[in-house]
Amino acid sequence: MAFAQQNITTGANPGTDPIRVMVVDDAVVIRGLLTRWLDSDPGLTVVGSHRNGKLAVDDVEKSNPDVVVLDIEMPEMDGMTALPLMLAKKRDLIVIMASTLTRRNAEISFKALSLGASDYVPKPESTSEITTSVDFRRELVDKVKALGTRARRIRGPVRTMRAETNAGRTASQAPAGRLDSARDSFRRTAGAAAPAVAKSSFTIRPYAAVRPRILAIGSSTGGPQALQHVMKDIGTAINDVPVVITQHMPPTFTAILAEHIGKAAMRPAKEGEDGDILQPGHIYVAPGGKHMILEKDGGAVKVRLTNGEPVNFCKPAVDPLFDSVAKIYGSATLGLILTGMGHDGAQGVKTISAGGGSIITQDEATSVVWGMPGAAANTGQCSDVLPLQEIGPKVARVLKGTAR
Repeated sequence: MAFAQQNITTGANPGTDPIRVMVVDDAVVIRGLLTRWLDSDPGLTVVGSHRNGKLAVDDVEKSNPDVVVLDIEMPEMDGMTALPLMLAKKRDLIVIMASTLTRRNAEISFKALSLGASDYVPKPESTSEITTSVDFRRELVDKVKALGTRARRIRGPVRTMRAETNAGRTASQAPAGRLDSARDSFRRTAGAAAPAVAKSSFTIRPYAAVRPRILAIGSSTGGPQALQHVMKDIGTAINDVPVVITQHMPPTFTAILAEHIGKAAMRPAKEGEDGDILQPGHIYVAPGGKHMILEKDGGAVKVRLTNGEPVNFCKPAVDPLFDSVAKIYGSATLGLILTGMGHDGAQGVKTISAGGGSIITQDEATSVVWGMPGAAANTGQCSDVLPLQEIGPKVARVLKGTAR
């Protein structure tokens, strides 16, 4: 399955207890398989395995998992019914929805994200495909480790920060709000203070002197929510430029993502199709299973879809899109890297920077996973490292030529 995420090493820190996981799936074979995969990782331990949502809800307080892998379709109580009940019992619980690649399940997964789920994992259609899919196993384990580790880190620093403040740290240096969990950090940080890592700790480049003629965005885990937040905040500033987006997602999901982004931005949005001519004020999302790049054709810029090998274990990948954008738009490129696992997009950031363009990346405190934005920030080629709530307004000002 070519849309798999990049394999990462994020897991429980040495010397700490493994991340506690609950598996909820009505198929005994799948439940057993997922349990074996997760238990085989030294940073993870399965503390509960249930055939329906009711049993999981009843057990969540006793088993006290950090992460739940939750099937959607189950007898007695399905995943969508169980989701809010589990979150009500354990506020900082990380829930990863698991569903097959149907239009209905994709819609349900997006709804689950709006109700508090942290992410989703698309399951292959059949048991035999699930059993043999290396990519599905990698994506499942990586997401459980990354999101579970993120949640634990968010819980821990709060006590440390409070102790430092009591020891004499000034109030202005302490965070103004608390991130309750990774699953809702992108929403709860709207009133939070500075990022966990001050942007002054990174090398920051000046913005390009020219006004951008395109906005290119890359994102992954946590990206659907972050994209809708940012695009809503940018508002009418995209009327004069096209927007191209690569979000790590499988087919079907990317079409629905485009619809959601379009509603948030109140602008036309669609999956990119081969031969599309870019239009100002329009949003183009790379379709799952294809790389989307841009190509100059006379006075027009067109979308091209390619079926090459995964890049950074991803298809679609951010790097090919960013490289093609930089080649055409040069210093008139504005790139944006949002929350996500791995380091896809970091090479593209360097390419955009080398062409004179500008990059904004999301900070650690508001990222569900600070893999991609962290890798981008650490290139030293970004013009800003910002919390999510500041990104849309800043992008709008840069696009209008009023912020440098």
